[in-house]
Amino acid sequence: MFFLSFVFKLTAAKQQDHFFQAAYLEERDAWVRDIKKAIRCIEGGQRFARKSTRKSIRLPETINLRFVLIALLPHSLPSSGSVPDTALYLSMKDPEKGIKELKLEKDKKVFNHCFTGASVIDWLVSSNSIRNRKEGLMLASSLLSEGYLQPAGDTSKAAAEGLSDTPFLDLSDAYYYFPDSGFFCEGNSSDDDVVLKEEFRGIVVKQGCLLKQGHRRKNWKVRKFVLRDDPAYLHYYDPAGGEEPLGAIHLRGSVVSAVEDMPDSKKYDVDNILFEIITADEIHYYLQAASSAERTEWIRAIQAVSRTGK
Repeated sequence: MFFLSFVFKLTAAKQQDHFFQAAYLEERDAWVRDIKKAIRCIEGGQRFARKSTRKSIRLPETINLRFVLIALLPHSLPSSGSVPDTALYLSMKDPEKGIKELKLEKDKKVFNHCFTGASVIDWLVSSNSIRNRKEGLMLASSLLSEGYLQPAGDTSKAAAEGLSDTPFLDLSDAYYYFPDSGFFCEGNSSDDDVVLKEEFRGIVVKQGCLLKQGHRRKNWKVRKFVLRDDPAYLHYYDPAGGEEPLGAIHLRGSVVSAVEDMPDSKKYDVDNILFEIITADEIHYYLQAASSAERTEWIRAIQAVSRTGK
């Protein structure tokens, strides 16, 4: 369940908004206070330790905490909006000693200027940035979260959306690219790299922000939704920006309804804001609106297009 009073927002260097939910109000305030203190310490070149988590996780000495947290500092982003000039990122992009950008083929598609998840971990190990592949997954996941790496293809995108044990995959068939590399994809596919124009022909019926639950981690993230009719599609996007959708829900033959509680959850929907979409192939999507009235509007709009749209 999502409680607004326990939520706080963190804006990263690339102007990406990250929403977090604490268990109770005092915990939210403590996290906000400690994050602000950590930023001040980093800016002043001082060390920071949070007493409540001092013994919970021991970060490897080879992982630079300044690099991980520098994305929290808006002033570190150049006015042009380019990627911050961090040593690790530049090393990864070095034409001679960095990660090699390749042309890779998969599922009748050609991915240009990209690389595999396994090659990222290989490079981090060989450059002594981390001690082992497990630590590499932690660091690569942070790079992915802050936008220094981008997923390409169904496999890596599904993991980034929470459909895998880790957001980053140490696999040879999981593809990634640098955001300023000139990446592009050729070929016909059903995944999000080459979204068929057919999906976007429909008239925009409704749009706005909703909370969407991840399929595996069951965490809630704010997404911008755009509902189109004929054909009936509900696309969702990163609200911080980006023209390409993170995913698409084909609504033809789907069922949408209000729900009072969540599966495997003891928390009750006291605010009457939850609703569920079940697609024709029986995929369940759980969404939350800002109010009961807004939930009703979305349900009616989705029901209308699912009946009439192809």
